[in-house]
Amino acid sequence: MAMVQSGQEAPRFTLSDTGGKPLALAEALAKGPVVAAFFKISCPTCQFTFPFLERLHRAFGDRAAFIGVSQDDAGITEEFRLEYGITFPCVVDEDDYPVSREYGLTYVPTTYLLSPDGKVSLLSVGFVKDDLLRISTELAVSLHKPEPLLFGPEEIIPDYKPG
Repeated sequence: MAMVQSGQEAPRFTLSDTGGKPLALAEALAKGPVVAAFFKISCPTCQFTFPFLERLHRAFGDRAAFIGVSQDDAGITEEFRLEYGITFPCVVDEDDYPVSREYGLTYVPTTYLLSPDGKVSLLSVGFVKDDLLRISTELAVSLHKPEPLLFGPEEIIPDYKPG
């Protein structure tokens, strides 16, 4: 299956979070835009990316949903959340990765910005600094909020890290 691209409808899913509670994409979309980030805990680029997604969550999480979609089991996914300070929910796509396959993923991290109508506004594969800035800008504009400082002036952030 081809990877879900910008402008396309995002496949709906319901997966359990690390505590076993079901989380449905449709319910998250009903509240506003959604940032869905697929990852594996052993992926160094995922480990690098997720703290920046947490920064976005802290700036916009009151009006946008953030969902980590883990390709690992609940226990080690929860350890990842704690280690990297992730406060948004992470759901588990294990046992042959049915949701990841439905999205046509080949690399992680893969991050989608979904508009409330369920269409993909932006797709980012790996760590792409400009893509995260675009996600921040799109959320700020659509939610009528100020855009946060995503990267500090003292931080040395590469433009790109492959997944």
